[in-house]
Amino acid sequence: MIKKILIANRGEIACRVIKTAKKMGIATVAVYSDADRDALHVKMADEAIHIGPPPANQSYIVIDKIMEAIRASGADAVHPGYGFLSERAEFAEALEKAGVAFIGPPPKAIEAMGDKITSKKLAAEAGVSTVPGYMGLIADGDEAVKISGEIGYPVMIKASAGGGGKGMRIAWNEGEVREGFQSSKNEAANSFGDDRIFIEKFVTQPRHIEIQVLADAHGNAIYLGERECSIQRRNQKVIEEAPSPFLDEATRKAMGEQAVALAKAVGYTSAGTVEFIVDGERNFYFLEMNTRLQVEHPVTELITGVDLVEQMIRVAAGEKLSLAQSDVKLTGWAMESRLYAEDPYRNFLPSIGRLTRYRPPQEGRSDDGTIVRNDTGVFEGGEISMFYDPMIAKLCTWAPDRITAVDAMGEALDRFEVEGIGHNLPFLSAVMRHERFRSGNITTAFIAEEYPDGFAGVTLPAAELEELVALAAALTHVSEARATRISGAMDNHRRVIDAAWTILDGREEYPVAVTAKGEGAYLVAPREADGGNALSREIAVRLNGWTPGDRLVEAEIDGTVRAVKVDQTLKGFRLRRGGGDLSLACLTPRQAEAFRLMPEKVAADTSKMLLCPMPGLVVSIAVEEGQTVEAGQTLATVEAMKMENVLKAERKGVVKAIVAKPGDSLAVDEMIMEFE
Repeated sequence: MIKKILIANRGEIACRVIKTAKKMGIATVAVYSDADRDALHVKMADEAIHIGPPPANQSYIVIDKIMEAIRASGADAVHPGYGFLSERAEFAEALEKAGVAFIGPPPKAIEAMGDKITSKKLAAEAGVSTVPGYMGLIADGDEAVKISGEIGYPVMIKASAGGGGKGMRIAWNEGEVREGFQSSKNEAANSFGDDRIFIEKFVTQPRHIEIQVLADAHGNAIYLGERECSIQRRNQKVIEEAPSPFLDEATRKAMGEQAVALAKAVGYTSAGTVEFIVDGERNFYFLEMNTRLQVEHPVTELITGVDLVEQMIRVAAGEKLSLAQSDVKLTGWAMESRLYAEDPYRNFLPSIGRLTRYRPPQEGRSDDGTIVRNDTGVFEGGEISMFYDPMIAKLCTWAPDRITAVDAMGEALDRFEVEGIGHNLPFLSAVMRHERFRSGNITTAFIAEEYPDGFAGVTLPAAELEELVALAAALTHVSEARATRISGAMDNHRRVIDAAWTILDGREEYPVAVTAKGEGAYLVAPREADGGNALSREIAVRLNGWTPGDRLVEAEIDGTVRAVKVDQTLKGFRLRRGGGDLSLACLTPRQAEAFRLMPEKVAADTSKMLLCPMPGLVVSIAVEEGQTVEAGQTLATVEAMKMENVLKAERKGVVKAIVAKPGDSLAVDEMIMEFE
């Protein structure tokens, strides 16, 4: 058996591998860049070795540095995780020559399947249905336009060595092909050191469904069901689940058998994933094979009970699979939400900085039988770096059926506390409540179709809004009661807390009366007042141990337990739940009367400025001072977290001044250029 594993990766996947290795009694070695000196995976491993500066192309994807770390540590095996060197055949070959076990497939399988052009040719030869496209190398934008016209729009431009949405664009016309081709080449070169691009037909209304395969070196191969990965943004998966709500048993079997046949055809061993695109008639087409452990592997583990990392280690040690296809049983339903350092209120732009608060929900099985699992590589006080992928954590839930798993995910998201950076928790919560998602009627266009103008938060149903108004009133009563407790005060001078309050949601008023009903229990009732929105009912609120300053309250509202994030503001509370974000002012009737006379603050006019929407590096400026630009014209390109973001003009105008230049590192909202 393997004795010491070096994990050639970072973040949550490095932590994930370390957990299983420790369970198996195997020593672990972490590698880290300057940016990751204090990272969680470094602390979890038995030993750690420094490998260079923060940029991945100077540390994590430099084969010589990893090989040097292997020699220094004496590791007899390497797990590559995903991304970085996980699908580089030359890395697996270097390990083979050094006599070090690669916890992954053979170099030839990586070369055949990891290259998306070659893999499609092999799949077609093996009789696997593939999407129409051009599998040869494409020299330049002109050739890309010619090929796209022959295939027929829309087309998908993809990096041959790509993954994780990097180097991938959808183009609907010639102009988008030219722009997308160059951006895809740039992203592919920066992320993978390989700028080869291919083009294929983009299937409209598609579902992205993938099959998990597992094979050993003794000729055994099985599939462990499928994962539905259709909830994507910019071709990057956001929410995954297993099994798919769309497949029937016959389609699942056919896809699984094709995936296994393809794996056997290339001599594949270890865990791998065969990705398919599935249309509305359950016709499926091979997309690519990922010759590594997938980000979303936990949902498969939850419904099968198979530890995929353990199986990868055992296969690399030469063992036979302990499972036959007949042993694979899919039990219950699992969901995974990818928590990203992306601000949904700013069109999901990357956010970097320090995690001033990081409190995930409690993991494990609850009394109702549901399971919560959180795979992460960060900790409170840690930093989200601009140099790597913006993933913070992968939150997973399991339940006997899909809707229960979705509800469990919604509850777990409500209990997940993250502060200090922008993040997509509100968006994930909103999706869990979306009726189309809950019905399972989803495609890869779900986010684009349901949030065409971006995400602006959730408008809570009236009944739930009233519950949060009542909660704010109860929290106010607790805060006021605490303020009356002054040591040394005379008994007959204690301040009496008035029952009458006005809760303001923006300019909307809710006059209420709060009555204490015992320890932590309150009755919030509508109060007669001039104007305002009267509550539709009396609402009973019980606060389970909340004290002012706590950032999460578990409140029983009309008999139902609700987890709500709480931030105390100058005159009230900011309450967040289910994607809703309310800033409620809690005022006395007299204060509310004065508030009505206050003028509304007008936001500063930035309409004539192009501001950097995220911290990033200016790649290029596409216009000049004095130039007239049209709506939709490219103005600049900014790179952040390995993704290129093209900034375009919102309307026609004339460039007055350009204050940034290529190579500049800009902070969020820093000016790039100004218009007349």
